[in-house]
Amino acid sequence: MSNSMRDLIDGEAELDDEEDDESFDEEAGDRPRRRPNIDDSSEEEEDDEDEEEARKIREGFIVDEDEEDEAEDSDARERRRRKKRRREREEEEQLDEEDLDLIGEAIPEWERKPQPQQTKFKRLKRGHRDDHRPTERRGLAEIFSDEDEEHDDRGYGRPSGRAQADEFDDFIEDDYPEDDEERRHREEDEEVARPKDRGLNIDTTGLDKDALEDMDAIFGNGEDYEWALQLEDEQEHAERTKEDIELQDVFEPSQLKEKLLTDEDNRIRFNDEPERFQLDRKAFKNLQMTSDQFKEEARWISNLMLPSKNLSSELHGPFNKAVGKVLEFFVIDGVEVPYVFQHRRDYLIHAKKMRNPNRRDDPDAPEYTVDAEKLLTQDDLWKVLDLDIRFRSFLEKRNALEQTYDKLKEKTRDDILEEMIRQAQSIEELQDLQDYLNFQYSAELKDLAANDNSAQREIKRAGGRTAQFERIRRSNAYKFVQALGISPDRLAKNILRESSKVTSEDDSRLPDDLADTLVDADFPTGELVINAARQMLAEEMFASPRMRKHFRKNFYGMGIVSCRRTDKGLRKIDEANPYYEVKYLKNMSMADLAVRPELFLKMMKAEEEGLIEIKVSLENDREFRQQLFSDFASENFSELADKWNAERQKVIDLAFDKLVKVIVKGVKDSLRTACQDELLKTCRELYFKRLDQAPYKPKGMVIGTTPRVLTLSNGMGDPNREPVSWVSMDEDGRILEHGTFTNLARDESQREALAELVRRRQPDVIGISGFSADTHRLIKDVEGLVSEKGLVGPEYDDPETNEYRSDLLEVIVINDEVARLYKDSPRAVADHPSLNPMTRYCIALARYMQNPMKEYAALGKDVTSLQIHPYQQYLPQAKLLKHLETAMVDMVNLVGVDINVAMQDANTAHLLPYVAGLGPRKAQLLIKGINKNGGVVTSRDELVGDPERHKLPVLGPRVWNNCASFLFIEYEPTNPESDPLDNTRIHPEDYDLARKVAADALGLDEEDVKAETDENGAGAIVRKLFKDDEQDKVNELILEEYAEQLEREYQQRKRATLETIRAELQVPYEELRKKFESLTVDQVFTMLTGENRDSLCEGMIVAANVRVVKDDFAIVKLDCGIEGRIESHDVSYRHSIKDVLHVGQVVQAKLIDLNRKEFVSKLSMRDEEMRRPFRRHFDHGRDQWDYRKEDEDREELREKDKSTGRAQRVVNHPLFKPFNSTQAEEYLGSQPSGEVVIRPSSKGNDHLAVTWKVADGVFQHVDVLELQKENEFAVGRVLRVGKYTYQDLDELIVDHVKAMAKKVDELMQCDKFQKGSRNETEKWLTTYMDANPNRSTYAFCIDTKHPGYFFLCFKASRNSRVNAWPVRVIPHAFELMKSQYPDVRALCNGFKLRYQSEMLKQQSGGR
Repeated sequence: MSNSMRDLIDGEAELDDEEDDESFDEEAGDRPRRRPNIDDSSEEEEDDEDEEEARKIREGFIVDEDEEDEAEDSDARERRRRKKRRREREEEEQLDEEDLDLIGEAIPEWERKPQPQQTKFKRLKRGHRDDHRPTERRGLAEIFSDEDEEHDDRGYGRPSGRAQADEFDDFIEDDYPEDDEERRHREEDEEVARPKDRGLNIDTTGLDKDALEDMDAIFGNGEDYEWALQLEDEQEHAERTKEDIELQDVFEPSQLKEKLLTDEDNRIRFNDEPERFQLDRKAFKNLQMTSDQFKEEARWISNLMLPSKNLSSELHGPFNKAVGKVLEFFVIDGVEVPYVFQHRRDYLIHAKKMRNPNRRDDPDAPEYTVDAEKLLTQDDLWKVLDLDIRFRSFLEKRNALEQTYDKLKEKTRDDILEEMIRQAQSIEELQDLQDYLNFQYSAELKDLAANDNSAQREIKRAGGRTAQFERIRRSNAYKFVQALGISPDRLAKNILRESSKVTSEDDSRLPDDLADTLVDADFPTGELVINAARQMLAEEMFASPRMRKHFRKNFYGMGIVSCRRTDKGLRKIDEANPYYEVKYLKNMSMADLAVRPELFLKMMKAEEEGLIEIKVSLENDREFRQQLFSDFASENFSELADKWNAERQKVIDLAFDKLVKVIVKGVKDSLRTACQDELLKTCRELYFKRLDQAPYKPKGMVIGTTPRVLTLSNGMGDPNREPVSWVSMDEDGRILEHGTFTNLARDESQREALAELVRRRQPDVIGISGFSADTHRLIKDVEGLVSEKGLVGPEYDDPETNEYRSDLLEVIVINDEVARLYKDSPRAVADHPSLNPMTRYCIALARYMQNPMKEYAALGKDVTSLQIHPYQQYLPQAKLLKHLETAMVDMVNLVGVDINVAMQDANTAHLLPYVAGLGPRKAQLLIKGINKNGGVVTSRDELVGDPERHKLPVLGPRVWNNCASFLFIEYEPTNPESDPLDNTRIHPEDYDLARKVAADALGLDEEDVKAETDENGAGAIVRKLFKDDEQDKVNELILEEYAEQLEREYQQRKRATLETIRAELQVPYEELRKKFESLTVDQVFTMLTGENRDSLCEGMIVAANVRVVKDDFAIVKLDCGIEGRIESHDVSYRHSIKDVLHVGQVVQAKLIDLNRKEFVSKLSMRDEEMRRPFRRHFDHGRDQWDYRKEDEDREELREKDKSTGRAQRVVNHPLFKPFNSTQAEEYLGSQPSGEVVIRPSSKGNDHLAVTWKVADGVFQHVDVLELQKENEFAVGRVLRVGKYTYQDLDELIVDHVKAMAKKVDELMQCDKFQKGSRNETEKWLTTYMDANPNRSTYAFCIDTKHPGYFFLCFKASRNSRVNAWPVRVIPHAFELMKSQYPDVRALCNGFKLRYQSEMLKQQSGGR
């Protein structure tokens, strides 16, 4: 048995929990011991090893790791002894190098045999670590010794560097004695080659003890320099490690990619370009744009954006110039959107100077006023940036098309291509031209490809039959094509009215007669000629780019979209399904879909799932066809003309369907992209609103002040019975205290404890949130307690009364979407490893109130998990993430980042990747560089290096130019080097202008400014402005004159910049975010219940659990957790409510009234109410819903339900839901693993279905057969699942489903479990074996295609393939190869024994 097999079967019986089953110690990093490759002539030892191996196989060699380690240590010692004896024998028998050289000189014809490759092989096998062994350093005791090392490991022929003469040095004399010059050079070389560590021979003879001590006192004994030797050793070791080990040797490629440590990441990190620009333009880094193409791009983008801007005609010219200037900023200057919006805002507006009409009445009024019209918003800048990438893609494709055509022009010219390539404005039009080129010149392109011997970048049309049409072109049948009339391009020109109309002319012969004259070898009959000609002309029409342009234009203008459900969608899309909104939609125009883009995205998703079919047709289909024919037909009136027109009609019919198919596909794709863009824009706006919140503002304080916060939460629990977690956090984000309260509603001691906490910590606000409707009771309890105990917030100066006052503490409900993601995240565990999840949840709530933007930024890519828009699941996640990131970039750069705070606070550091010019890679580089410079930044300029202060460059000039004004440094008045402008939004390029404004505000002339700056530095003027507290004087300046002078003399537009300077000199980095937003009633209700107005509203029939039954009413609880009340008259007029309802019963009732503010509802069970089904209202236009088809389908389903009883089945159990399989999976999707739903079965009333969540995205549907039923609708007294039998549903859930869920959880908690798919697990096993070639290993992974099953994947050796055995989860056990095992340990041992048995069978079979 091989070593790898022994490693795999590494323990026959693991006796206790302390034994480790791992085959590789991850923590210790122990490498597996290799079995040396021993090449020994002694066969006796090998025979002994074979016998030992066979004995181990016979005995079932499965030992514990500790025993195996001892055995391997013993084996290793024995192998070393054998290896040493063999080496000694070889050294005695072999000649040394000098002997071999002498033999070569004495016998010239003798050739030395090449050395065996084994040594080289061993050397390579050891790897680079053996090639860089450190030189042994002498200790301190030997540092001044002149004794040489006793051992020299150098091989023969290598100079030792020792100065002593060897007794064999002159055994072979030189043929030519050296002269004096050569001897001098040799001695110099020997002196240079003398080892540095050779000791000095110090003669201490005659020195007494006192003299020796004096010498030691003066010169030292060497121990003082031991640190230097150790440091040198460490440096050498670090250098060797750096040279020998690279990141690729330690981490997998996926890990490097995740941590942004690949070579590509490093290139982005160190390249002096904004990181986001590099990522966006990565695919086009080799694309070179000319100045004409740059101007073309500006026109192209302007034409796309202008229709949606609604600007007056006189602003079209300035708008085009603004777009061109913005492109110049992006492409030439390399600055990002925040920089342009903040520092180049003057180019985004159109300022018009007008005479002031008020000048007549007010002589002091300015003579002119400036009327400014905004041309581009910040959203528009991101749009321009996105269109820039799209244009680059368009340009690259057009360049490739032009290159192909340029090669083709050497043989032939094509007027269509010559004209239309330059007219193309979209990728679709370029694709049409590419298809036309491939069809029309397929033979020529093949010849070009053969001549160039290079692959053409052609986009082949799917299913193209170019060879067949080439045959028609070469045959006589093509003459019939020409006889049919005008060309497809000419026809398209007729339709588009691009030139004077040209009509088709009829041949003088009938079509059949002409076809008979054109027969040849390819088409031997007239009928074949006609059919070939029809196909050819139809294909030419299909390939005509102008014809496609005509069709596309009409479909965009007159196209209508309708849906038709499939057989699969008939039942799956019921009225509770989200796709029901589009199930019967029809006649939706493009304009209708533009208003509601989510509808079309929902259609496309439903079509992908096979539930509906989307049909795109022309509203004027008949007129369109007629117009096409009339422009193609001849204008003659005769029997001959009718015959030819009939042939032309057949050609149009053939081409029409093909054109519609390709155009519809393109229209659907374009429409989907447009709808995605519109929905992405909406998501960005909604997310921006969430970010645009300043910290909660305590009364009487300035907006932006960070509050002290007390947060509480009951989580999912009942606040009257289960603990309520709380956290107190100060204004610096430090956790002062945390703990739990119980029953704040009734326990007076707990209520007083909360009151005492408030008095002690004096929070500015109390925040509450949770996961259930019970949190609403906690809110009411705390509000009552605050009022009862008179708990007030801090005092503040009331501007109305000019007196200090304090109000009752405000209790607010906090949006917990970030806190839910944080509480169980790895980041939360790393931040607070000793705290429980609910306490971490409260911490996140408090941080959210102190700065919502920081909490959202810390989510990173998890931000797409937030529910920003109800239809965001229909958007590509990558696009959604990118658009949400743009909102974060805008807000972070609006607020700014204190770079020194970011260096100390990880939460603030999360903002750095969103600063202009930076990104996750450059943010890492920034932090690392600042740490190298001492960890503190004193000025913005030092980020690009300050040689005088020994500061290394941290960022390149271009990246620094982007981010400089958005990284601020708090001004320190006591520090003369601190510049107040570094604490403002003013860019360093405008510092001189800001200082000029400050000097004018202070009334200083040039001499005063020079004197002040000469004495106190460049920032002295602004410091004086701040010191004298005269910032308000800048309001007295007329900045318009400054702006005109700058534009006139320096061609710089700085009006907006001057206004920014004015504002920043008064309030540096003023808080510009809006106030902290309180949640609305609907938002609170949705957050605590998970229900919105679409999922829960009046008129719905819901399941209700009866909690209390009184004489005249009953209290029930809905699934979402809110309470409901059913009056006795709403149950039955003929029976007492107690006869109908009892505690614990689950009933169906209609929701009559829902109070979302108070979390209460009213329900009815009257028959007349229950018989009226709930109909969801959809806002459709006239004739946009197929009511007839809806009624037909409803009747068809009713007939099917009669036969199965599906719709009438209601089971009295709290886990029962009237769901189908899809609804059950959707309901359980957000629930934890192991949750269960009991539902009706499609197999009839003698079956039930149980759906339970195995893992995320994996659900098992269990069929339950009911036996011994009292009636058709009662639950059977015996429930059978396969071979298992249960007495009731509770027993089935506990002993079957929950038992399996427990086993699933046990296996998934095992160290051998891999979270990924089977492919990912196999990849992991392969990577592990590559790193540990002498090991064997195995792992479990979930089988997503077969819920309830796992794969046991194993790899016996490095070269063997990965095998997988299925493991089935059954109640209370695992099943492998028809054998059951009670737990994971037994399963692992059973696998090893089974594998050993299989291997022994194979070995015995092989013999």
